[in-house]
Amino acid sequence: MKRYLRVIPLALLTSLFFASCNPRIADGLRKHDLRKDVEMITTRGTVVLRLSDSTPLHRDNFLRLVKKGYYDSILFHRVIQHFMIQAGDPGSRHAGQDMPLGDGGPAYTIPAEFRSTLFHKKGALAAAREGDDVNPQMASSGSQFYIVQGKVFTPGGLDSVETFRLKGRKIPAGQRNAYQTIGGAPHLDQHYTVFGEVIRGMEVVDSIAAVRTSGGPYNRPLQDVRILKMRLISRK
Repeated sequence: MKRYLRVIPLALLTSLFFASCNPRIADGLRKHDLRKDVEMITTRGTVVLRLSDSTPLHRDNFLRLVKKGYYDSILFHRVIQHFMIQAGDPGSRHAGQDMPLGDGGPAYTIPAEFRSTLFHKKGALAAAREGDDVNPQMASSGSQFYIVQGKVFTPGGLDSVETFRLKGRKIPAGQRNAYQTIGGAPHLDQHYTVFGEVIRGMEVVDSIAAVRTSGGPYNRPLQDVRILKMRLISRK
């Protein structure tokens, strides 16, 4: 993707590594928090997210920010129907309608955690990041994330993605089936870290994705869509 997120990457804080090494307690994160889901209450409804244990740096960082209330009152500042909805810029809380968004976040990035089993199917939760030209290691933003809406692909469409977007890398059969049934954004696989998924409330994601926006390059909703609150909840 030419330019997905404008973020200024800085050194990763030592606490991120400490959190993954000491699951009992680290910077406010406790062991039982790792077994909880994240409830995201928005102005258009509620979405429940489940984070992956396969991406502990991203999981722990997201949980920690949720517990601190970091995402409360933040906007979905970039929305593209049939692709994704993006949030996580703290500067969006009090942003005027004409204010460019997408640069904000904490003063660290997170090392990429690409996993072959985690891919950009519809409902995937993934980390935004700065482009390859200034971020060749593909490190993730410390706070900005997106949820995939995507689209359903034909077999020929996936063949084209493999050839022109994935430079010949083959999409596994099971993932091809998902992209042909529920849909997604396969061209992002192994370029952006997927670290969770929507387990309830996908209709809310579809509703947000359908709002009118300013169009490129910022694709900001014309009427604010806000995360009212995020909190950890027990898994059902």
